[in-house]
Amino acid sequence: MDIKRINSVWEYSSLRGAETLHPLINVLDYDNLSLLEPASYNFGFYSIFLKDTKCGDLRYGKELYDYQEESLVFAAPGQVLTVEKYLPNVHPKGKVLIFHPDFLKGTQLSSILNDYSFFSYTSNEALHMSRKERDLILGMFVIIEDELHQNLDKHSKTLVISHLQVLLNYSTRFYDRQFITREHVNKGILQRFESILNSYFISEKLQIEGVPTVAYCAEQLNLSANYFGDLIKRETNMSALEYIQAKVIDLAKEKIFDITKSISEIAYELGFKYPQHFTRLFRKKVGMSPIEFRNLN
Repeated sequence: MDIKRINSVWEYSSLRGAETLHPLINVLDYDNLSLLEPASYNFGFYSIFLKDTKCGDLRYGKELYDYQEESLVFAAPGQVLTVEKYLPNVHPKGKVLIFHPDFLKGTQLSSILNDYSFFSYTSNEALHMSRKERDLILGMFVIIEDELHQNLDKHSKTLVISHLQVLLNYSTRFYDRQFITREHVNKGILQRFESILNSYFISEKLQIEGVPTVAYCAEQLNLSANYFGDLIKRETNMSALEYIQAKVIDLAKEKIFDITKSISEIAYELGFKYPQHFTRLFRKKVGMSPIEFRNLN
């Protein structure tokens, strides 16, 4: 499919046959929207989709799960979302909140928006909510929509952004709950992550491609880098990068015992292009240089 670019809030609202309540932010109701034609879309704004339609099989990584709750899907500017063919006689239900980055300029929310990492999750990493959680989030949509329907005054933007931040904070809480309640899924991903690292470290990739990256591991698990990173952080209390580095250091400690090899040789075997980068990481993680560690044993 060709990728269609939709740059503005007005353009998206117009395409869906909806009134533009504000040129930089809008809330739309699926009941009143025309369907988007099946295609891949690149939006120039942030999007939050509140889907009330129950799903059957939903792909999560390589696994299939049957979700029966409402869901929230987040998308940041530049992400590509693909609309598949609609099921016969099925019309999506829910609401859509869209806002342009310019709406947040000069506000505190603009400076911390990157902290809400779920905007970079993929659609199969959606937030699945209980009925109570859904009602609370829906209430936030309604409050923001009502405020946009008012005659705009000097308080309007402050109030809308305040409610938007509350919505995002509740979404963070609910994602934390989702990571906990789907612990069995997370454990399986962590085990597969371990397996990917172990296989990588005994393969030729280590010398050819260097130390595995977070992006590489996430791709192998069919997860977005942000979702994967957040999951590993919650499961291990380490970032995914720290976890990979810890594995590299454990492997390095074993190799250092082989006194027939220089530290530079070991660094190259571990995938470091420059030995000094290995020495710097080792000192940071162990508190001493590789040579000092070798001399202790």
